[in-house]
Amino acid sequence: MLDGVGTVARLGLAAVWFVSGGIKAADLNQAYIAVHAYDVLPGGVVSVVAAAVPFVELALGLLLLLGLGTRLTAALSAIVLLAFIVAISQAWARGLTIDCGCFGGGGQVAAGQTAYPQEIARDIGFLVLAGWLLVRPHSWLSMDGWLTRRPAVVGED
Repeated sequence: MLDGVGTVARLGLAAVWFVSGGIKAADLNQAYIAVHAYDVLPGGVVSVVAAAVPFVELALGLLLLLGLGTRLTAALSAIVLLAFIVAISQAWARGLTIDCGCFGGGGQVAAGQTAYPQEIARDIGFLVLAGWLLVRPHSWLSMDGWLTRRPAVVGED
């Protein structure tokens, strides 16, 4: 039963990373606008982060889909999610009116069009999935399971 919960957590988080990374990778200019809108990174760093984040997300999604290095991938996912939560929180605290750009889009929005509490709550939900996999990375149909499976010993019941 717990392996089933782990499978749902692993594949659910993989889907999140694939969707968010895929949308950003398809429009790197919009990803740049989204990262720039947070107004915390120097200009040269904004372009590097905007270019890297989509592919980091896609890599995390692929590793989770395969179930390869699940605990480490969950830890990296948790770090990325915490960074996103901090970024959204600081934008909210500073009174910026931006869309997080978490699933495409991003940048300036009209006053009253922000959704900071919902964005933070959503990311905390994703963080719970990563936390589950940190504590219990076992799941069905994972390469981790296949790679660490003990071969049967002849004569063993």
